[in-house]
Amino acid sequence: MIFTVWVAVLGAVLLTLALTSSYLRWMPVTTSAVCLALGVAIGPAGLGLLRLEVDDSSVWMEHLTEVAVVFSLFVSGLKLRLSLKNRSWRVAYGLAGPVMILTIAGLCLVLHYLFGLGWGVSLLIGAMLAPTDPVLAALVQVNDARDDDRVRFGLSGEAGLNDGTAFPFVILGLLMLREPDGGFLGEWALRNVLWAVPAGLLIGYWLGRGIGRLTLSMRIKNADSTLSPNDYLALALIALAYVAAEAVQGYGFLSVFAAGLGLRQAEVDSGDEDAPPAEHLVQAVVGHETVDPEQAVVGDAQGLDDGQVAAGVMMSDMLAFGSLVERSMEVFLVTLLGVVLASHWDWRALIVGGLLFVVIRPLSVLAMPWGRLLKGPQRMLIGWFGIRGIGSLFYLFYALNHDLQPEVAALCIDLTLSVVALSILVHGVSTQPALAWYERHKAKPDD
Repeated sequence: MIFTVWVAVLGAVLLTLALTSSYLRWMPVTTSAVCLALGVAIGPAGLGLLRLEVDDSSVWMEHLTEVAVVFSLFVSGLKLRLSLKNRSWRVAYGLAGPVMILTIAGLCLVLHYLFGLGWGVSLLIGAMLAPTDPVLAALVQVNDARDDDRVRFGLSGEAGLNDGTAFPFVILGLLMLREPDGGFLGEWALRNVLWAVPAGLLIGYWLGRGIGRLTLSMRIKNADSTLSPNDYLALALIALAYVAAEAVQGYGFLSVFAAGLGLRQAEVDSGDEDAPPAEHLVQAVVGHETVDPEQAVVGDAQGLDDGQVAAGVMMSDMLAFGSLVERSMEVFLVTLLGVVLASHWDWRALIVGGLLFVVIRPLSVLAMPWGRLLKGPQRMLIGWFGIRGIGSLFYLFYALNHDLQPEVAALCIDLTLSVVALSILVHGVSTQPALAWYERHKAKPDD
């Protein structure tokens, strides 16, 4: 009966979004904000149709949020087509590195000195709330592989890379709660920073690039550029990249993101780097695996070689499949957040969230010596778009499943859920107007 209710509610939410999408497109509100409101409406604070105990569901919620983040990271990696030598990557590195560390430090200081929390729990919550979310920040990330705007590219790269900065500090916070004497710092730095970060990135990148090249060469050799199921390939690459990194104690999230980057590089290698992305030259039709190759694609396939056709079909299929899973998980998880929000609302989130959104994140961005990489309006926009979401929820449930004390667990749950909900609302309402202002500013002749 409970399962039937959950399925019915999810179906009702998806139907509501499908029927109202044409209206929501013109409103200054995101899908996530609507899902959050629907979750509150059907939860204990509203109609009382659903109820969820966070403590009892932490194990499966960790895996569910993990799957959502993994698919989002893979899709993000596929969209980033610029060469790793391109200067725009410096924006992503700066945001995912120094800016992220400054944000964690700022939150830690606020929680410790303003609310009197211990250093361990302050660092843990700070690391949970600092990362920009790869799932909910879709509107402010790159639109597709042709998008080289430094604001969107930087935010996309940050969302993909910030696990390498945030996750080590989540682990450090857990260690500080268990061993206050700090004797673990050397091992932590060696294992969780110097090893886990590069291991995850290198394994994922070369696995994605290698499998991409192998797949394209086999399809060209066997003349099946349009006949292979690319959703299988996406699932296989995500699974292998994640498991391979975790097997050697690297970060699986970083590996999956890098796998998407590596696969995109294989697409670039199959054609001309200066040409449009392959999926914009030719796209697969629905059910292309079962029709004649001549009828399987849309676009000027006659003017392309077999490698470009194979790459175009592979990229378009993977992006469509990954985006579908990503959006579905976003709807489900944000609705769940709305269901539990009333039971875990913490007024201190207003102060923490306000300082994070308006002070800590913007000042951390402005403190970086960007030089000519970013103009003033771009820095302001990046400083504001530090959207918190599913990634923070994953870190929360990860921590809950590592034997937190009951009072610490309750504090982490209440503050994290409340700040994430605030971010969904505040950033959800401001995203479209801010982006519209930015596009108008870019369009000025004197800019």
